[in-house]
Amino acid sequence: MATLDGDKLVAALRGGFTRGLSRQQLLQLTAERIRAAGSPYTSVYLYMLDGELLTLEAWSGRDTEHRSIAVGTGVCGTAVATRTDQNVGDVRAVPNYLACNLFTRSELVVLIRRGDRILGQIDVDSDEPDPFTSAEEAEVRKVADALAVLL
Repeated sequence: MATLDGDKLVAALRGGFTRGLSRQQLLQLTAERIRAAGSPYTSVYLYMLDGELLTLEAWSGRDTEHRSIAVGTGVCGTAVATRTDQNVGDVRAVPNYLACNLFTRSELVVLIRRGDRILGQIDVDSDEPDPFTSAEEAEVRKVADALAVLL
């Protein structure tokens, strides 16, 4: 199982920002680079908060019909409503889970925050049950923290 190198991705994001990449390009770069870390990163979605809705702005991996998610709905919406990152080892055990596909078994949602303000989130789906260790979560957190500054 590969471990995401958050520092390397943060350096790439800073370089992209310096070169004038747009917000959408930075989000897309994030999705693609996280997914490129390999298993367990099956699909990566970047949702940004707009009022009471999370709006999908970039992704890498499987397509999803969930272009917007209400705060409080599913794992993504729960993260915003509770202001807490979510590391769900078995999505089938979550009563309000929004399935993007039939293969996803676990999900990691890390909030992008600027101070107390939630800007959005990095949503990672995996086909593996319970693969996201605290070390993996910490690497995704580094990326989310960098995005909070760059966006």
